[in-house]
Amino acid sequence: MKAILAFVALALSAASAVPLLAQVTDYSRAQAVEVDLSNFKFTPAKVELRAGQPQLLTLINKASGGHNFAAREFFAAADIAPQDAGLVRKGSVEVEGGQSVTIHLVPKAGQYDLKCTHFGHSTFGMTGVIVVR
Repeated sequence: MKAILAFVALALSAASAVPLLAQVTDYSRAQAVEVDLSNFKFTPAKVELRAGQPQLLTLINKASGGHNFAAREFFAAADIAPQDAGLVRKGSVEVEGGQSVTIHLVPKAGQYDLKCTHFGHSTFGMTGVIVVR
């Protein structure tokens, strides 16, 4: 009897692992979207993405100083690839001057506010919107 119970437990644990394996996202055909961060603007200011589709979001800082891409609700709703999850902190991605960062993600439909949270940057116009359809 113990052998049967052990077999059933093993079979159930193996069956529950299958959906996890099936959920691995294939980024080989992901849509590449680039956003430039420069002194006090995002280009484009309206970032358009496809809901439920793998995306490569590349943030390119064209300025010499640091900026960030802060969209707390957007990142909270998106499925971010495990290797990139550490790049998003409190809903924001920091990008040092002259650097770029790529985030692999699957966004959820919606419209999300975007801004740079560095002191004064959003006041000077570094704001935008992310539209996911």
